[in-house]
Amino acid sequence: MQLQSTITCPKCGHQSVETMPLDACQFFYDCKGCGARLKPNAGDCCVFCSYGSVRCPPLQVGNDCACS
Repeated sequence: MQLQSTITCPKCGHQSVETMPLDACQFFYDCKGCGARLKPNAGDCCVFCSYGSVRCPPLQVGNDCACS
């Protein structure tokens, strides 16, 4: 299981490597480039599933996301 994911901001393209939490979903993320507050796209459980290079830990192992 990978715990780091690169989030890419859809507004400015800034990329940042972040560590994903194991015990909670991250619903909001503030871009370090432009300051935009990101939230998951419809149908996604967290910002890592919407904007990250790696999906959240529960989905990586084939489980439903705990936050859904």
